[in-house]
Amino acid sequence: MVQRFDAGARLSEMTVHNGTAYLAGQVAADGSQDITGQIRQVLAQIDALLARAGSDKSKVLMAQIFLADLADFPALNEVWDRWVVPGAPPARATVQAKLARPEWKVEIVVTAAV
Repeated sequence: MVQRFDAGARLSEMTVHNGTAYLAGQVAADGSQDITGQIRQVLAQIDALLARAGSDKSKVLMAQIFLADLADFPALNEVWDRWVVPGAPPARATVQAKLARPEWKVEIVVTAAV
């Protein structure tokens, strides 16, 4: 069975199948914040979605991070290092990408065990 969370016409914010949660790319709701604020927003959204699936950040298997500007990489790592569970970091890739809206500075896609 596939569970879909916050399904719209185009995408679901999260799907769960066979013990794995797949999150859509998460972006800041408030794009006026700086990179640190946007990363914190996105990680909070990830925490909330994972909780709805019965999971949490200690079970994140893979994170794909898209930064609008690689100059924000140190700020990303500073916030990320405080968020990630010590001893349980996921596999991770970080790339620079042009995001869908100019106010977005970061987008994070996560896959997690449930």
